[in-house]
Amino acid sequence: MKMKTSDFYYDLPERLIAQTPLDQRDSSRMLALNKSDGSIAHRHFYDLPEYLRAGDTLVLNNSRVIPARLLGVREDTGYPIELVLLTDKGNGVWECLTRPGKKCRIGAKLSFGEGKLTATVEDILPDGGNRLIRFHYEGIFLEILEELGTMPLPPYIKKKLEDPERYQTVYSKTPGSAAAPTAGLHFTPELLEKIKAMGVHIAYVTLHVGLGTFRPVKVEDVNDHVMHSEFYMLDEENAAIINNTHKNGGRIFSVGTTATRTLETIAAEDGTVRACSGWTNIFIYPGYKFKAVDCLITNFHLPESTLMMLISAFATRDMIMNTYKAAVAEEYRFFSFGDSMLIYTDQEDNHV
Repeated sequence: MKMKTSDFYYDLPERLIAQTPLDQRDSSRMLALNKSDGSIAHRHFYDLPEYLRAGDTLVLNNSRVIPARLLGVREDTGYPIELVLLTDKGNGVWECLTRPGKKCRIGAKLSFGEGKLTATVEDILPDGGNRLIRFHYEGIFLEILEELGTMPLPPYIKKKLEDPERYQTVYSKTPGSAAAPTAGLHFTPELLEKIKAMGVHIAYVTLHVGLGTFRPVKVEDVNDHVMHSEFYMLDEENAAIINNTHKNGGRIFSVGTTATRTLETIAAEDGTVRACSGWTNIFIYPGYKFKAVDCLITNFHLPESTLMMLISAFATRDMIMNTYKAAVAEEYRFFSFGDSMLIYTDQEDNHV
């Protein structure tokens, strides 16, 4: 099926792009789309339990955002340098986005925090010009990052984030993301406890979100787009929760496109999953047949993005585009700190 990137465009007034999180996480609005018939309801996130039932499972991405933005200087000239850490390559080497790139030639030596952290540019990658950078330090790298780094907020957020924890989910656990799995930002500990008390299971996957999630699709034909890779993990305990849910006729509610991509990467044709870890560059767009996910909780996404394509595959393109028109008309808040969308089905088991 040939599709153009422009098929996933919608018009969004800039004033609807949320710049700050709400005071109360679960007070965000929630647009509920029943993909069985296309009907829409305008709710709040704290109403989510009304759409769940005992035996269902929520799958959450427990990745934690690291303060991956570092401001430093070139050691020889004192010229200001900005790095954003993208992927841990092991042994102190990270793939990084660098600004300005021309000042980060191979061999350049960098300094951060008055020499508390230093680094050497080891290589320039052919696709996009990211650098491989080796860091030199004493102690624990993540602790140094916590001291010297800041949150790499998406480019459309212009306001300063007063509390960095608001760009973390309340269940974040495993450090490694350069961007938050934002669909989960609406949960509070109290809401999760209420959901568990209903007999709904909670399962966790880990997918470390890269900044590639914000990379625009630059090709005209969707089929020509190459997805970035991200690291995922699923352990035995959580795989068993997901498989038992399928076996017993419950629904899998995937919280976010990151959890969705993880599950669909791992799942067999019958929807069962296995404990494993690895890298995924799965690209989901209309025509894809979902194997593991029945219902999807997500935020509102950028026009012409791979995330718009994923949710258009989960419902239909026409259904999603009509729903987004309704969300704009109702003045929902968009993107990372914006409102939520639930795409659900009432069917007991979607994998028949």
